[in-house]
Amino acid sequence: MSEIVTADQHVFIDLPEQLEADLIDLLLPPWELDGSFLAQSTMERYRTELTATPLFRETAATLRHALTEEGGGYAVLRLGILAKALGADDGRFLRLATAFAAEVAVPFSPFPRWPLWKDIGVKVDKDPGKSSGIGYNAFHMDLVNGTRPPDYTTLLCVRPDPLGGGRSILSDAHAAVARLSEDSRALLAESAYSYGTFFDLFDVGEEYKPFPILDDSNPSEEFVRFTAKMLERSELGQAHAEAARELAEELVRGQVSFILQPGDYLIVNQRRFLHGREALHSRQETVPVSDRRLLLQLFLRARADDGSAA
Repeated sequence: MSEIVTADQHVFIDLPEQLEADLIDLLLPPWELDGSFLAQSTMERYRTELTATPLFRETAATLRHALTEEGGGYAVLRLGILAKALGADDGRFLRLATAFAAEVAVPFSPFPRWPLWKDIGVKVDKDPGKSSGIGYNAFHMDLVNGTRPPDYTTLLCVRPDPLGGGRSILSDAHAAVARLSEDSRALLAESAYSYGTFFDLFDVGEEYKPFPILDDSNPSEEFVRFTAKMLERSELGQAHAEAARELAEELVRGQVSFILQPGDYLIVNQRRFLHGREALHSRQETVPVSDRRLLLQLFLRARADDGSAA
């Protein structure tokens, strides 16, 4: 495991005190869905309500800039004061988080069996490498085997690991690729990779199998279709496996990490960054289920006119 490198402070976006006070008093209506997407009428209502609040426009612009500027690709919106005042899993707080997400792209759920926000708790008997497991969750992009993966994946922290583990890790996928040899990049651009199952999903395209890790049609803006789990759970030839392993090592070498605090809202541009999680602290079985780490996940689809839609 690499040395811990903390993220640059500019990716952590604090809300101005006056905006926090105004949002605590704001009553947004419950959202409506249009299929698996947040309804346009809900997004328009939320924007109307929020843009009438002083300093909201500037904060939303800062968030979008952090996610799309050159060298950027993720941000943590600090909503802890709102979470404490309203309750991190309260409907009013979730509507505010959803409204911020809608300023970035269109919220949606690719899982028909889940609501808009999906719980990611801790299960001690789960595969340790899974999102709800207790072990190291290696670098990956979500829904890697769909032809149209979510453009953004987001994680809202309700509770961190009370024992102090579970640091979030992120790495610039394109920077990692740039450090590889030409031969390795050529192998990664071949349709030789596969991972996972594909069923009961909405609005992520068709199953992509096999797929290239690199799409050379527009390398700087395309997904780096990678999950380190393919190294153990896919049948790969030696050369393709070695190239993917080299990429995994570069991702770790370039990673940053931090612990999400209650109310922290991590938004990741999947066209630029891959994410994962360090192992939770040992002895999770001693922590009551109601006190264990809990995140809420929401996916976003870029609007067709913003230049990053698939």
